[in-house]
Amino acid sequence: MALVLGIESSCDETAASVVADGKRVLSSVIESQVEEHAAYGGVVPELASRSHLRAIQPVVEAALQQAKVEPSELDLLAVTNRPGLLGSLLIGATAAKALAWSWQKPIVGVHHIEAHVYAALMTLEQPCFPYVTLVVSGGHTSLYRSEAADQHVELGSTRDDAAGEALDKAAAMMDLAYPGGPSIQKTAEHGDPKAYSFKRPLLSRDSLEFSFSGLKTALLYRIHGPGGTHGSDWLLPKTEIPNLCASYEQAVVDTLVEKCRRAAAQENIPRLLVGGGVALNRRLRQELQAMGEREGVEIILAPPQACTDNAIMIAGLGHELWRQGRTDDLNLDVSAAG
Repeated sequence: MALVLGIESSCDETAASVVADGKRVLSSVIESQVEEHAAYGGVVPELASRSHLRAIQPVVEAALQQAKVEPSELDLLAVTNRPGLLGSLLIGATAAKALAWSWQKPIVGVHHIEAHVYAALMTLEQPCFPYVTLVVSGGHTSLYRSEAADQHVELGSTRDDAAGEALDKAAAMMDLAYPGGPSIQKTAEHGDPKAYSFKRPLLSRDSLEFSFSGLKTALLYRIHGPGGTHGSDWLLPKTEIPNLCASYEQAVVDTLVEKCRRAAAQENIPRLLVGGGVALNRRLRQELQAMGEREGVEIILAPPQACTDNAIMIAGLGHELWRQGRTDDLNLDVSAAG
């Protein structure tokens, strides 16, 4: 049995997890910074770095205790080293390198987006490559052709806002709590998704790219009128917020599902992997499964506990890279870009 300690600190969650043989989760500890950033309506990089610095040691210790594993029993440390906020990445990578040196264990750097893909692969007994893959989160919305756990060819990505960012900004327009995605989902449960018509930003007929800025602007104008700005008078009663949430959420989901359908058809691959924080959205999960049944596409969704930023997926992919003979030395660096 191979035991891997994964460490994730790319944005605003400090996480550590122990995973056995790349799939069996022995522990998962996540220290969220949501309350710290809520007042600003988004992640403040400097605050995130300071919070990681405070949390990293107790989070790692808690993950080891939860797994009932001693450092001497570990086979590998895996840590996110790209992409993400530089300061946040540095905290996690520095901690991982210090522990690897102290415990005399190998270390491997993990690509955060590839790890979101691996989160879905972890649910499978035997992967059957290739797959079409959707990674959809607050910072990323992209489609890939996945040839292996660490080989992904981009098919299309967002030209502007990521889907999660579009949901967060929409929630801010309607004065809903941060983070916006979960707030919109909860409010939408009491609304009619057909109450308001929002144009689906599908671009050209065969396009696999995304664009959510126009949809976001359409919501702003629906609330405040053409040329309106956030904070100006509402044209609609606040009682319409549930209907606005449901209609807007449906437009985002319809766009994501249609792009996935197109990609599967164009690549002639009847298998779809889905990961990332927005993959937690219930409407999206339901609509993807329905599309899969209609089109004969197998839908493989990352489990809820591995959708948002977490260390389960880091340890899992780290094990796969290590199994391939890939490790890094203590000069492992971090990068904001992929």
